[in-house]
Amino acid sequence: MIAIDVEARLGAFDLKADVTAPSAGVTALFGRSGAGKSSLVGCVMGLVRPKRGRIVVGERTLFSSEDGIDVPVSQRGLGTVFQDGRLFPHMNVRNNLLYGARSRGPEAKRRAVSAFDETVELLGLEPLLERRPLRLSGGERQRVAIGRALLSAPDLLIMDEPLAALDAGRRRSILPYLSRLRETLSIPILYVSHQMDEIIRLADTLVLMDHGKVAATGAVEDLTARLDLEPLLGRYEAGAVLSATVKAHDTAYALSRLAFAGGDLLVPAVDLPVGSSIRVRVRARDVTVALSAPEDASWTNVIRTTIEDARIDSRPDVELALRLPDGARLRARVTRLTWDRLSLARGTEVYALVKTVAIDRTALGRVEAGWQAE
Repeated sequence: MIAIDVEARLGAFDLKADVTAPSAGVTALFGRSGAGKSSLVGCVMGLVRPKRGRIVVGERTLFSSEDGIDVPVSQRGLGTVFQDGRLFPHMNVRNNLLYGARSRGPEAKRRAVSAFDETVELLGLEPLLERRPLRLSGGERQRVAIGRALLSAPDLLIMDEPLAALDAGRRRSILPYLSRLRETLSIPILYVSHQMDEIIRLADTLVLMDHGKVAATGAVEDLTARLDLEPLLGRYEAGAVLSATVKAHDTAYALSRLAFAGGDLLVPAVDLPVGSSIRVRVRARDVTVALSAPEDASWTNVIRTTIEDARIDSRPDVELALRLPDGARLRARVTRLTWDRLSLARGTEVYALVKTVAIDRTALGRVEAGWQAE
């Protein structure tokens, strides 16, 4: 278990955060710029000294104001990956990879040498070993930085917005490698991001941060369905995350059918075998509702559901939380005019209409091991 309960002051910014994360899998810190994500991981790394609190990773206490413990940065046993990679320009990739183990002592170096080939294969670094960083693309540099962090034999891997400096194409190319890390590693990962597609693909636990505090912690599927958290998740990207299984493929129309708690969902074809588990993000702006199932319409995803909650304010639209069987949730967005014209209310049974073409590659995230998206 990872337990972080700290208070710190950085200039005019106050951080007061309490986070408990599992000892395996990916815990994602999500929030707007300035929410306190990097400040919190700075406390864990030892770069920021809390004025009060306690930080425990596994069985090791890294910081305790009460007990007077403040383990030096170099002895915390953490692997870190930042936005810019921070590779040594005078070393080739091979030596950059091995550098992290040197600072951990002879035993760490021995383990790094034994794990070198496996790490190189995991991250696809074999063709790059003799190159220097200036001859690498941004995505390649980040893969090397991740490999260097892994070869330091860390107790915890911290990734502070590792893809933020990359363009969209390079971000897409490196996400499959991060997915593979999640599936392969037995160590916990603390992942900082403000990109929801990364969270959908990678995270097991989501921590929402706002103004230096933890606003909510829980499963990705649970938090994304809550209307009260929309200001933190972002209005444009607001939506629900569903856990689904690939049910069938329609090669004639390049579509795949996914089964989830509320029924079936037709999406653009996914390159996954039938029976595979997958996460699907359905944005609220891509869902509307009807009182009866449309017959002569272009909608292919028509799902029976119930309005569980509604957010009504001065804006021209209404945000709906829709309850599906077995506790699953959808989000929808309709105009206030539609809300009144259809006499909608909490408890009204409706049909959710979901655009098939709106569920693109960035809306899909892998749950089960073995998938490579690119």
